Amino acid sequence: MVITGERSEESTERDGFRFRGGHPALDLTATLQGRLKDTQRELLAGPEDVVRWLVAAGLASSDIACNREAVRVARELREAIHQLVHARLARTRMPERSRRLLNQVARRGRAPMELTAGGEAQLAGDALQRLAFVANEAIALLGGTARDRIRKCENDGCAVLFVDLSRSGGRRWCSMAACGNRHKVAEFRRRRT
Repeated sequence: MVITGERSEESTERDGFRFRGGHPALDLTATLQGRLKDTQRELLAGPEDVVRWLVAAGLASSDIACNREAVRVARELREAIHQLVHARLARTRMPERSRRLLNQVARRGRAPMELTAGGEAQLAGDALQRLAFVANEAIALLGGTARDRIRKCENDGCAVLFVDLSRSGGRRWCSMAACGNRHKVAEFRRRRT
């Protein structure tokens, strides 16, 4: 597993999870499917799901320790990040409970970096330590210069949050191949009628 700084803006589906956010903290918020619908689907149901997400996110190998506490922390962290990002987007006061929870998770034993025999950097530690890494990344995003580049997909019904890494800063969709294309097709149909 190699830690990389940037991801492509296009949708990546890995092991049942969507990675469209361009940032691990924003990708974590996408683990509750159907967020804007009457019925949601929890993708982090058990420890094996948290491990699968960490592996798919490139933050772990499959042999890490994970328990029910890590599941609870992952879900709480996800919702705290979601609330803090939405407060940022609405330019309203950050929810104090979410801010405290994010800071609390970040202070847990953060996953240390290791150098592999192949000369690559990788995270070490258990699931809770890797979630602390995600929390620290969320703090860096929300408190850093990239915070003004955080966006919510403009497609109706899509709740995906992403970092706009485009040169112009005008990215509107979580994925041009998915939501952007749906919008273009709908606009084309609307103009034809």
